[in-house]
Amino acid sequence: MLEDDFLQAVLPLLEDGEVDALEWSFDMGWGSNPIPEWAEMLIGEYSDAGKLFGHGVTYSLLSGAWTPRHEKWLESLRIELQQRNYQHISEHFGFMSAGNFHQGAPLPVPLTDKTLHLGQERMKQLSQIMHCPLGMENLALALCKKDVEDQGEFLRRLLEPIDGFLVLDLHNVYCQMENFSCSAEEILSSYPLDRVREMHISGGSWMESALARDRPIRRDTHDDDVPEAVFSLLKLALPRCPQTQVVIFERLGETLNQEPAKENVRADFLRMKSIIQGNES
Repeated sequence: MLEDDFLQAVLPLLEDGEVDALEWSFDMGWGSNPIPEWAEMLIGEYSDAGKLFGHGVTYSLLSGAWTPRHEKWLESLRIELQQRNYQHISEHFGFMSAGNFHQGAPLPVPLTDKTLHLGQERMKQLSQIMHCPLGMENLALALCKKDVEDQGEFLRRLLEPIDGFLVLDLHNVYCQMENFSCSAEEILSSYPLDRVREMHISGGSWMESALARDRPIRRDTHDDDVPEAVFSLLKLALPRCPQTQVVIFERLGETLNQEPAKENVRADFLRMKSIIQGNES
């Protein structure tokens, strides 16, 4: 969200008072490049108003080895929590790195006694430095259908010891529906929906894959308009998740360099809000 194109796309929504909450992926701001002044001001305003939510990307919860990078991440989070007023904090299910392995989208791990224990211990470590609720987002990527079938139970058992919450990313659900021929009901019913406190909606892309030569795979890349199926999922999920406090719209700023894309983002955001308010059946 730090690109000027992102600001130009959402500025009319901000000026009209349409944006009721802001989620900041705080570890994206821990790099060497300074955060633009307009972004610092925007994050500060939502923090002061008690409408700022935090989302981590690079902690790598389920990495097998505990590394100095994890220690540095936790120390940076401690500082972050002193500087801004987050209503809650969430991280991703899965892992982001393993030694010199490529760092990119979070990757899944199988549900075993060892991976469950590892994840529970890492969540406890996170919760010990929190002064707000801690949650986890479901993952789009799966390597087999069993990953899809087990993820809801894995999430439930990771969240229970700390009474954590679930971030239900509906585009991630859509990816699994498409990639593994699952129904929305099949996936949603496997998740601990009573723990959903936040939802995400976004668009994504299709990619040819050597692992699925007969058809492309759906990826959660946040680089296109919201599919109709994701809006349908939002309508389906909201009544089943009564503890939901916020729904976050996601889009990469670098994909908004054309005016039609900016217009589509505003239209998608307003449609999302209309569904939340019950104005679209």
